[in-house]
Amino acid sequence: PGAKAPDFTTKGALAGKEFTLNLKAQLKKGPLVLYFYPMSFTPGCSAEAQAFAAATPDFKKAGATVIGMAADPIDKLKDFSTKDCASKFAVAQATPAVIDGYDVALVRNGAKTALTSRTSYVIAPDGTVLYAHSEMSPANHVRNTLAAVRAYRDKKR
Repeated sequence: PGAKAPDFTTKGALAGKEFTLNLKAQLKKGPLVLYFYPMSFTPGCSAEAQAFAAATPDFKKAGATVIGMAADPIDKLKDFSTKDCASKFAVAQATPAVIDGYDVALVRNGAKTALTSRTSYVIAPDGTVLYAHSEMSPANHVRNTLAAVRAYRDKKR
């Protein structure tokens, strides 16, 4: 928190449709919840995406956009965006540069893998990281990021 979020451009998917996702362009819409997850269609990642999908109206009401990121191929993300994300929010490719920039490489047995850790960020429209939460259990990510977005919104009022 307090650091500037690294800008990036990558491939994303929303409702099964591929698009180019740029962080700065997304931030023009308002605060952003950028959450990293290890791999689409695994139990924890599916549960987390479904929870974010269910909470999308709450995030929108608070003025925020949600984007999930994993090091998956774009075709897998397109499928995930319609199924587990219920076409409610975008998912995007976490490239090696994005993974390094956000320090979200999943470490197993002391070595970095090509997967991402389960880490959620809330980023202000000016690119400042407001909140960060890293925990492999998906249980608290939606609740905690929504609370951070609401705190930001309330401070702006």
